[in-house]
Amino acid sequence: MTARRTLKAPAVAVLLLAASLGAAPPVSAAPAPRPLPTVSPTPQHIARAGADVPLPARAELVTGTTTDPAARTLVTRLLKDHGVRVDVRTKASGRAPLTVLLGPGTRPDIARALRGTDLPDHAEGYALRAAGRTVALGGTDATGQFYAAQTLRRLVTRHGIAGATVSDFPSMRLRGSIEGFYGPPWTTDERLDQMDFLGEVKSNTYVYAPKDDPYHRDKWRDPYPDDKLKELGALVDRAAANHVRFTFAVSPGGSICYSDPADVKALTGKLQALYDLGVRSFSIPLDDISYTKWNCAGDQTEFGAPGRGPAARAQVGLLNAVQKDFIATHDGANPLQTVPTEYGDLTDTAYKQELRGHLDPAVEVMWTGTDVVPPEITNSQAQQASQLFGRKVFVWDNYPVNDFGRTAGRLLLAPYDRREAGLSGHLSGLVSNPMNQEAASKLAVFTMSDFAWNDRGYDRATSARQSALHLAGGDPRVADAVQVFVDLNHLAPTFGATPWQPQSPRLSAELATFWTAYAKDPGAAVRAFAPTAATIERTPAVLRDGVPDRLFLHDADRWLTATEHWGAALRHGLAALKAIDAHDEDAAATARKAMDAAADTAAHITVDPAEHHQLGPVKIADPYLQDFVTQVDAAHDTSLGLQPLRQLALNKKAVQISDYNAGGTTPYGAAKAVDGDRFDFSTTSGKEAQPWWQVDLGAVAGLERIDLYNRTDCCADRTKDYYVLVSDEPFTGTLAEQLTKPGVWAHHETAQAGGPTSVAVDRPGRYVRVWLANERPVELNIAEVEVYGRAASG
Repeated sequence: MTARRTLKAPAVAVLLLAASLGAAPPVSAAPAPRPLPTVSPTPQHIARAGADVPLPARAELVTGTTTDPAARTLVTRLLKDHGVRVDVRTKASGRAPLTVLLGPGTRPDIARALRGTDLPDHAEGYALRAAGRTVALGGTDATGQFYAAQTLRRLVTRHGIAGATVSDFPSMRLRGSIEGFYGPPWTTDERLDQMDFLGEVKSNTYVYAPKDDPYHRDKWRDPYPDDKLKELGALVDRAAANHVRFTFAVSPGGSICYSDPADVKALTGKLQALYDLGVRSFSIPLDDISYTKWNCAGDQTEFGAPGRGPAARAQVGLLNAVQKDFIATHDGANPLQTVPTEYGDLTDTAYKQELRGHLDPAVEVMWTGTDVVPPEITNSQAQQASQLFGRKVFVWDNYPVNDFGRTAGRLLLAPYDRREAGLSGHLSGLVSNPMNQEAASKLAVFTMSDFAWNDRGYDRATSARQSALHLAGGDPRVADAVQVFVDLNHLAPTFGATPWQPQSPRLSAELATFWTAYAKDPGAAVRAFAPTAATIERTPAVLRDGVPDRLFLHDADRWLTATEHWGAALRHGLAALKAIDAHDEDAAATARKAMDAAADTAAHITVDPAEHHQLGPVKIADPYLQDFVTQVDAAHDTSLGLQPLRQLALNKKAVQISDYNAGGTTPYGAAKAVDGDRFDFSTTSGKEAQPWWQVDLGAVAGLERIDLYNRTDCCADRTKDYYVLVSDEPFTGTLAEQLTKPGVWAHHETAQAGGPTSVAVDRPGRYVRVWLANERPVELNIAEVEVYGRAASG
């Protein structure tokens, strides 16, 4: 007591002094409320509603006959996971430490508890208010209730339930993913996982359209076997539990006879089997087919000579018939969807004019943008597309799909970008075409779902962080590692040479800074960059230990392993540079050898053939990591007084036994294999046995290594029994003669050439030839041949 009285005296003196000076006495400020947790997808409106609501030991969940069962299950599980015992009631007792009201927003008790929080009139909208001892979750419909429960998950923290008011609804009507890629389809477990994920991110659409499911395309007339129907039924049920529309797509365009009633009947019979499983959304994609030929003579008679206009008339007749005779006559069926044959441009044609003028207005038309993989989608482009097709278009965005040549060996993990705010005013929806790797796709699809929900409120950096935290199970340290891994796998290619998202923007900038600093102060530069190298090397271990998603770790496994080795290469490379600066030749040589070995191991880790149809090495932060290794090698060579190793074949004169001829053109000439682009390729005609390709380096040079990159989108099995020949003089005669000719160096390779296949040479030469050993006629496909030696490239 005495001590307290003693401590009060100075405070009284301060107040008296303040009064004597005419100042008002200080007033204790109430603590500022902590910021609200970030909610993804970004709500249309969210604000503080007061202090956080404590999580007590017991709570009442008040439901009714119109409460959504999935939302009730989600809220119950959420509270129990946080140690709260839940009593489910139909009326609040008024005595519970916490009352959660769940149901339609118009239910009287919920409407009262919302207390001015607007209930949107949009489908799938909801209102949420957490204040005092009450949490009200009101949906515009059942899906809105489910989404309110999903938002509640984001508001629960270690402090309790954030005191918040939320009024929210989706900007785009259709949101989600379309399994529409080429290559091994997802497994049942992966599809079930996707349904749960889509529910979590408030996406309502999954389209079943795997190109390599034979019953989807080639065998579209055939009914699914019973075991396959059972699998599909389980997917339909899981989708419904997550308020996801399971959309069944069947693609008959490759063989259908539009004028044959039997084919139309077979098509609707296929749809009926899925309707009986509970499917209420259907799609008939007519993409990636030829419309310059008919599949039956009857179509020639019915529609005339094949072409854009006649093809469109045939397709419109089919789609209108399915919409009118099947969709409109089946209770609960949603409007038919289609992918037109012209799906990726803004050119007005006879085909689009026919669709615009005669396709049933109810049919949803999908559009991929201004190209198959567009570098951007703007409001102007979307508005033009809507005018061309006579309706708002439904965007099939080919991201992060990795089934085309320039994506070979890649995971595409960058957050969504270059899609303009305001697109919701021109689109009926947006779906992602993900990668062959389902779980790895979720990083990008998370951000796409965020954009589709609220395109005007989308912030790329915020969404990227939220996506990383989602994968990391909420652990910030693991999320940091996720974002490092995303940066290493950031490239998003188009069908052209220029990607629409750059590779490794953070690492590339750090490396540029490092080399600039190294030129001025090597020791300081090495010390400054060492933490980045260490972070990259330990990122795989952090992810493997901390990411709870086992399917993601399976998908990313080989890229994680490659990252470990590239991280080790960085570490050894920095050690080499440090030793070079210290003039320690032995240490520099040892570190360089370790760096080169680690980089070589990383560069030869290949994609699992069971996971993907494209063969070849996994790619990590290319070309920046390999460039770092190359620059360290050059620095070491310079320290030893050696000329640096150079790529000698680039843009040099190349020839091959013959050129593949396509329609009077030769787009796959020999020069394609020395143009610096590892994705285009040279191709021989396929008419010759033992075909060959060669490059003339222009002068004899000391050679050390030849790297062969094969075509990655197919055909790697064709280049697995071949010889690499080196000579000072031009090659003459047969392969057998060259193998016994003095002065010709030969290496026989039997490994499958996904690339790079590295051949150590250690001899001078001017001419390099790749010669297949096949005794039967076959194409020779080569994406790039890189010849490394110590001579000027000019």
